[in-house]
Amino acid sequence: MKFPSFKLEKFFEKWEFNTPYLLCASDNESLSMKELVALADEESLNLWENLQLGYTYVPGLPILRKEIAKLYQGIDENGVGTFAGAEEAIYSVMNVLLQKGDHVIVPKPCYQSLFTLPQSLGCTVSPLPIREGKDGWYFDLEDLTALLTPQTKLIVINFPHNPTSAHIDQAILEKIVEHARSVGAYLLSDEVYRFSEHQTQHSLPPAASLYEKAISIGVMSKTFGLAGLRIGWLATQDVGLLKKCLDFKCYLSLCNSAPSEILALIALRAKKQIIERNLNIIRANLEKLGSFFNQYKDIFEWKKPQAGSTAFPKLLLNTPIDSFIEDLIAKEGVLLLPGSVYEFPGNYFRLGFGRKDLPEALMRLERYLHNHFKV
Repeated sequence: MKFPSFKLEKFFEKWEFNTPYLLCASDNESLSMKELVALADEESLNLWENLQLGYTYVPGLPILRKEIAKLYQGIDENGVGTFAGAEEAIYSVMNVLLQKGDHVIVPKPCYQSLFTLPQSLGCTVSPLPIREGKDGWYFDLEDLTALLTPQTKLIVINFPHNPTSAHIDQAILEKIVEHARSVGAYLLSDEVYRFSEHQTQHSLPPAASLYEKAISIGVMSKTFGLAGLRIGWLATQDVGLLKKCLDFKCYLSLCNSAPSEILALIALRAKKQIIERNLNIIRANLEKLGSFFNQYKDIFEWKKPQAGSTAFPKLLLNTPIDSFIEDLIAKEGVLLLPGSVYEFPGNYFRLGFGRKDLPEALMRLERYLHNHFKV
């Protein structure tokens, strides 16, 4: 297989560690090692302090898989397999599930591998548009209905959605499941922003608990802000499919980092504290963003997100967004992510609001606007 250049990752490779303020980060505020270990219960602290740095189980540490399974209904640890981040999980399940000629439906815009992996495997890929409305970005079930065929092998969804923050309710999710079941398609649900809904009434059940051919993807990176652990997972009722994915994993990472597994266990057992901490940061940042974009509504088009920690505003100036961003980096050390990395037309850009340094980054963006556009 020949893979196209991963535009988003190449962009971050160039700028992420050379720019002081990441106003486009997709993950929430991280924890220091000291802060995380301080949250450990007695059992997980004992595991941490007596950890042997050998190989680990291919499916993942049993006690970790049991903890992950608690996030799902109707799925135990036998329906959970861990991977090196969400990306390895995506790569494994698509390689196991898809063959040349299969029909796949994928949201657009999206994390690139969700779209280019099935393309590289020789599949016919239909983009499922995430649309922009007056009050925000949204998913239209009629778009899925129009794309669905008896040959559809896989439907991919991602809610809360990256980068737009579009979200759906449980009734719509159940309709998506009905559509998948009607043609016998698998449903791959990218749920890496689960538990990042800003209001609890917007929380969704995992797709894997609703449908026997659904695969839910989870990760420690986004909601928990622990991307450095590189712990992701697949959860599904289809244990035969999961076994094939874990067999495929043997050709990739083989097994997880032993310290990362214990640290992930600590975080999952302290999920209430970590999630509430990060939601408080998100809510405070959204208030600041609301005031900022209201002040500069002639320069930016902003629609308040419902969930997650990313948004997809639009620059209304005649300046191309890529040029605007490069100059902003040079002048103020603030990084935004251009919509061009998603191959999305227009002057859109991804903005992240899950980190504590947003007020400083926003101040620098405002200073840039005053200095260079005299607003």
